This record gives sequence, structure tokens and C-alpha cells, in this order.
Amino acid sequence: MSLIDVVVFEMNGTYYALDINLTREIVEFMEITPVPRMPEYIAGILNLRGEITKIINLNKVLEIPESHTGESRKIIILTSEESGGSRMGIIVDNVRSVIQIDGDAVEHMDDAITKEAYLKGIIKQKSDSEDDRLIIWIDLEKILSDLKIS
Repeated sequence: MSLIDVVVFEMNGTYYALDINLTREIVEFMEITPVPRMPEYIAGILNLRGEITKIINLNKVLEIPESHTGESRKIIILTSEESGGSRMGIIVDNVRSVIQIDGDAVEHMDDAITKEAYLKGIIKQKSDSEDDRLIIWIDLEKILSDLKIS
């Protein structure tokens, strides 16, 4: 039994997770400056405490319809190791929690699905209600590698 820490966030009503060790910090959504001729998934840049940070629109990368523009939007700033030494963040609708999961609570999908959907697995989280919550655990390292933006 191995325990794994993940950040759980929401996009378009679905819960997603990424490894906590990829996360440097979580900040409130702020104005992003668009940059001309960037790929559609690059939302732009922002000045975060004096450092220029590239912001990725994860909805565009994962082809998830954008549904949220409210005050709960957050930017997850990635560790510099993960982003190839540059400052980078991803936009999410809301950050729900940081949880510790048991490796046994993760259901792994077949390779064809995980490669196309950037899945590490599906986390089955026990809840107080009768239905357990399913959390899609995304492979952010693979996303950044495929996009060649790290």
C-alpha cells in the first residue's frame, strides 16, 4: 500500500487530480496578458511577484468545454523542475483539496486510453453519500512533454 498526495481540482463539473510534487503553489486567478501567435492552449503570460509566468489553458489541451469564469478560478503554478526551468501555470475552475490516496484506490486504464486521454488512472474516492466520487488523475508530465512547452 503506497500513499500518494494529489491536488484535486475541478473543470467543467468534473474532478481531476495531479501529483502534489508538480505543484509549487496555487494562486487566485488574475489578469492574463495574451501573447500574439501563441498556440490556442497558451492563455498568455502574467507577472507573478516580478516573474513572467506562462499560463496554459488546460481546457484547450484536454478538449474540455470551458464552463466557468467565476471568482473561484485558480492558477496552479508548477514546479520549475516540471516546467523545464521556466515559470508555468495552468488554469482550473476551482481547487477542491489536497488529498492522500492509497495506490490501491486507483484504477488503471488500458494503454490505448491512457495515452490518448493523458490519464494516470481513475481515483475512486469514498464519500459520505451513497455514490463514490471518481477523480480523473491526469498525467501532466506527458502533457507538457507532448506539447513541448516545458
